[in-house]
Amino acid sequence: MKKRGPPKAMAETSLRKILLATDGSEDATLATRIPTDLSGRTGAELHVAHAWHSVPSTRFESFIRTRLKQEARQLASEQVERIKAQGGDVTEAHIREGPAVDEILDLAEEIDADLIAVGSRGLGPMKRLALGSVSEGIVHHSSRPVLVARGGERAWPPARIVVGDDGSEDAKRAGELAAEIGSMFGAEGLLVRAHPPFRLEVSREGRASQLEAFHEALREEANDLKRRASKLEGVLESRVRTEVIEGDAAFVIAEEAERGGEPTLVAVGSRGLGPIERLRLGSVSTKVVRAVEEPVLVCPHARRRY
Repeated sequence: MKKRGPPKAMAETSLRKILLATDGSEDATLATRIPTDLSGRTGAELHVAHAWHSVPSTRFESFIRTRLKQEARQLASEQVERIKAQGGDVTEAHIREGPAVDEILDLAEEIDADLIAVGSRGLGPMKRLALGSVSEGIVHHSSRPVLVARGGERAWPPARIVVGDDGSEDAKRAGELAAEIGSMFGAEGLLVRAHPPFRLEVSREGRASQLEAFHEALREEANDLKRRASKLEGVLESRVRTEVIEGDAAFVIAEEAERGGEPTLVAVGSRGLGPIERLRLGSVSTKVVRAVEEPVLVCPHARRRY
């Protein structure tokens, strides 16, 4: 195992504002550690957001709405105190009324957040947020990078970063941000690319010719991946390994994330726009978020805006 050096006290970073979306559940509480740590190491502003949903119109609407609003304020206050106890500093706590996904995404645009951090599921008071769906909604619709916290205390800080790279610009941005984060902790890097398995096609070409074309495509993939990895090595200050593996993209990424037994940050683009468009990372990223028991960083398409 590579011995990691001491983490950098204050890193050169693109992170200026981090938004933590929380519902106060156990899982979301564990999620405070990651943005608190990143904020402390980068000097980025840390904003805390809690969205609560009002009830349908009833004769008890005023009473219930008042109670929910009080709970929301209490929850936000508790999260701020928890972050302070972890050595962090909260720039502002935001209480929003409305659908969680919409409110969090709108707030991220308003404050110009560089990263949204969210727990993988919510089981807070009165179960008013189902962050299993909320986190996926944020990942699917966000125009900004999203870090889904998974795995509990053991999962952070990362000793490795595993980047699912399909050759797209989204994956490139995910790799760059993951490397930036990984460099703060002396993490090792791996770029992995999934390639469709060989399938013999009925054509005039023989099996040997098809196999040669398949292996040539694999060699091209491997060379391209090495070129992309070399650009991350300066950020991580260490060699970045590469692997081209036949199989389903989400399965390949999840399997590589589980190897070694060390805390791992997984990074993917939100959708694939590679040369042969073999991966639709819009679906792959969702599968990875569901399957991987590690923190997952998802970078959206650069031109996406909602």
